[in-house]
Amino acid sequence: MGDWSLFGKMLLGIGFLLALLGLFIMGLGKIFPLGRLPGDIYFQKGNFSFYFPLLSSLLLSIILTIILNLFWRR
Repeated sequence: MGDWSLFGKMLLGIGFLLALLGLFIMGLGKIFPLGRLPGDIYFQKGNFSFYFPLLSSLLLSIILTIILNLFWRR
């Protein structure tokens, strides 16, 4: 019985952290327009539209690489 309660507490903790991360990302989207940068490709003709966030993906990749290298450096 004790193993399941620990697992339940762990799931609640992870869910709480994910909710906080989601709120942070929503707030960050209002300050920094990730996905609407000048290098992102957007094409629309008639009822067809194509969107590829090229610069946003590149910038996010660089930021995450720097953060992960700071935390998991050996």
